[in-house]
Amino acid sequence: MPAIKSMISDKRPTLRQRQALATRNLILEAARDLFLERGYANTTIEAIADQAGTAASTVYAIFGSKRGLLRLIRQAWHEQTFIKEFLASEQREVEPARRLEGLAAATRRQWEMGMEVVAIYRGAAAVDKDAAAELAEALEGRHRGLDKFTKSLAPGLREGLDIQNASAILRTLCLVEVYEELVKRSGWTPEAYQQWLASTLKQELLGK
Repeated sequence: MPAIKSMISDKRPTLRQRQALATRNLILEAARDLFLERGYANTTIEAIADQAGTAASTVYAIFGSKRGLLRLIRQAWHEQTFIKEFLASEQREVEPARRLEGLAAATRRQWEMGMEVVAIYRGAAAVDKDAAAELAEALEGRHRGLDKFTKSLAPGLREGLDIQNASAILRTLCLVEVYEELVKRSGWTPEAYQQWLASTLKQELLGK
């Protein structure tokens, strides 16, 4: 029994590790706030460090650069929404209509939680070619995930609809711009958006 207790204790984070994690999160939060408030180009590492209550050298040591911060902000967003895991999961035993309802929920969650991250990346991509390349790579990865998801629906697609056109329809309906237009500009609730997306995906892809 003492050996088991020792093993459990060894896995607990030390005070220093907890402090390091807290500092990391404070820096990420400060970066996110300042990127939104001032824009990516106008935000310095020094300003981020000042807002986080730490030294600029600490920010550089942990993240390396503003793009390092940007990348971690995006990663944290994906971890919260589980969209990658959803698209990669095998759900062949689930009927197509229910899978599309799941996609609508996952897409709603992705954009509802990530509009600020999208805005930050758009601003960064406009002034930083490497950030623009990262954004393009992320979007391409999303397209591949959505295409793979569509292919798995093939047996249930409505008559006359091939995979290529089905993928184009699905990708278009799930665009962030559609969420922005309906929720941010037209005043729809996220719940109404999700219901509309699920219904439209089923009608367009399955004919029901």
